[in-house]
Amino acid sequence: MSADDFIVTPWHVEGEIDYDKLIKKFGTEKISSELQSRLKKITGEDHFMLRRGIFFSHRDMNRILDDYEKGKKFFLYTGRGPSGHTHIGHLVPWIFAKWLQEKFDVKMYFQLTDDEKFYSKSGLSLEDTKKYAYENALDFIALGFDPKKTKIIINTRNIQTLYPIAAQVAKKINFSNTKATFGFTNETNLGMIFYTSLQSAPCFIEDESVLIPLGVDQDPHFRLTRDVAPKIGKQKPALIHNIMIPALEGPGGKMSASDESGTIYTTDTPNMVKKKINKYAFSGGQPDIEKHRKLGGNPDIDVSYQYLRIFFEPEDKKLKEIYDDYKSGKLLSGELKAILIEKINKFLEVHQKKREEAKNRIEEFLLENK
Repeated sequence: MSADDFIVTPWHVEGEIDYDKLIKKFGTEKISSELQSRLKKITGEDHFMLRRGIFFSHRDMNRILDDYEKGKKFFLYTGRGPSGHTHIGHLVPWIFAKWLQEKFDVKMYFQLTDDEKFYSKSGLSLEDTKKYAYENALDFIALGFDPKKTKIIINTRNIQTLYPIAAQVAKKINFSNTKATFGFTNETNLGMIFYTSLQSAPCFIEDESVLIPLGVDQDPHFRLTRDVAPKIGKQKPALIHNIMIPALEGPGGKMSASDESGTIYTTDTPNMVKKKINKYAFSGGQPDIEKHRKLGGNPDIDVSYQYLRIFFEPEDKKLKEIYDDYKSGKLLSGELKAILIEKINKFLEVHQKKREEAKNRIEEFLLENK
């Protein structure tokens, strides 16, 4: 694979992604400084994930804001394919969704697609994906969502609610559409071919517009949904995309729940976090201390710095100090890793406590079938 090649699909991300090229390829719109300013004016806050381009692209965000300013509410929807334990990359769109929910005071739906992961992962049983759905739900709840405004959808549990909507969508999508979008073949199982209809269903669960914060790899599903929406008398869903969170061994690709060495899970112990980052985190430093002091490191490719930028250091001033010190050679790779280890473990200490408490609250969040 050449440096200019990369793959981004809902099931596979590979290579070093050029996000400007991806915007053109997917036909989305770059988040402009004007849109950032507009969001800041409405919410009263400039979220660091927007400032730093972690959320970089959108579809119809301006329409959502136009409607909101006219007094029309929208609702939020995001989700997770439960194929394994939650990792820190999964939390990025959820944390941003929580910020949006609080700022706009809107409802939120969180879909756990246990059926899709059963269809797409040969080694997982339906019982496995149901178990992971429950585990992933705990991490979502632990972030502090309000159960009065937030409902969790589990596909196999809520099929009674989802199926009538999915049927409307499915009738307007043909195999040619899905084949062109996802590269399906004659060997693709029927569950996968039908699946986009179920992922579309929460978009139309309320009689309002929907805004979906999500990883950009999931955009193809909603391109189809947006094509179908007017055909069933509904508004096209609006989307706001985050970048892919790199695996520890980066750069390129994304963190994967099935790659234990390249992934920090929300259930990892402090010692596990320390070992993984020290052993596997890709460094932008020089081969030895003397060269590093002289030439400096490259924070732009250093995974520890990227994790701080994406998630774990929200203060711009502190982040810039780390960037400058690393680039000048003042800060060594091991010291940069130590900063990240401390930040992650501090976050996980609180998160794991709240995750444990969530076990007694999960029923409050589960959507009741209509």
